[in-house]
Amino acid sequence: MGYVVTKVELSNPRQPELRPIVVDARADTGSMMLCVPDEVARRLDVVLESMRNVEVADGRRASVPYVGPIQVRFGNRTCFVGALVMGNEVLLGAVPMEDMDLVVNPKLGTVTVNPASPDTPLYRA
Repeated sequence: MGYVVTKVELSNPRQPELRPIVVDARADTGSMMLCVPDEVARRLDVVLESMRNVEVADGRRASVPYVGPIQVRFGNRTCFVGALVMGNEVLLGAVPMEDMDLVVNPKLGTVTVNPASPDTPLYRA
């Protein structure tokens, strides 16, 4: 199986005059957060909220910038999240995918809105 990559639109809701950017994002169900490279954070002109400690897949730990808010759009879904500034690609983690009620199909290599709730996200409360 390969990686699942999808297009998402990112914007800064505090600066609506800035144009949103469309990026390829790796749907990473093993990651909790939205992660963006430094270049994307700079283009969105998001605010540094704090530094956060992270542990990456190989066990290394680091302190990285946490920025936000960032508005994420996928199809007819949207959410607002903070993001870790790290790496060289956008990672769409479990928190924003759950917030938008998205489904990852690794076999097909797709991300879709939940077919059980196509018009609006469905949450378990």
